[in-house]
Amino acid sequence: MSRIGKKPVDLPSGVTASVSGQTIEVKGPKGVRTFKATDDVNINVADNSVLVTPRGGSKRARQQWGTSRTQIANLVIGVTEGFKKELEINGVGYRAQMKGNVLKLALGLSHDVNFEVPEGVTVTAPKPTIIIVEGIDQQAVGEVAANIRKWRKPEPYKGKGIKYKDEYIFRKEGKKK
Repeated sequence: MSRIGKKPVDLPSGVTASVSGQTIEVKGPKGVRTFKATDDVNINVADNSVLVTPRGGSKRARQQWGTSRTQIANLVIGVTEGFKKELEINGVGYRAQMKGNVLKLALGLSHDVNFEVPEGVTVTAPKPTIIIVEGIDQQAVGEVAANIRKWRKPEPYKGKGIKYKDEYIFRKEGKKK
């Protein structure tokens, strides 16, 4: 039995969910999100909660049970609170600024990096060394943050580069004379 799958997903006030076939649509104050579940699970909406149950006792049905419930819970969180990733830039001369829908990054390369922000994700740079990525889709927010970080990953000797705010960089000792 899935401990996660057994829990119902509570719908806060202002959030509605509707099921058609295997597709669930969740509407909230921040927008609308949908999820298409596999045929291995049943989705039921009843009195401000969504309940996911497996169809049969096969291994795949039990796997999809908890996964589908978590995906639906993430839809609810996305349309109510949204998701947020914060990035920090460390290094002399490294900075970021927004110009319209383009994030301009100066990362010690021979040229500035122009990063196009995709639809559905909001990127802000309140300070030249902080980048905030926000949106209602957890996967899109994480992917945009990872693509920004990919331009200059933090290195272990001086810690220069782009890192997540809560990320720990394992520091190495340099050469000794």
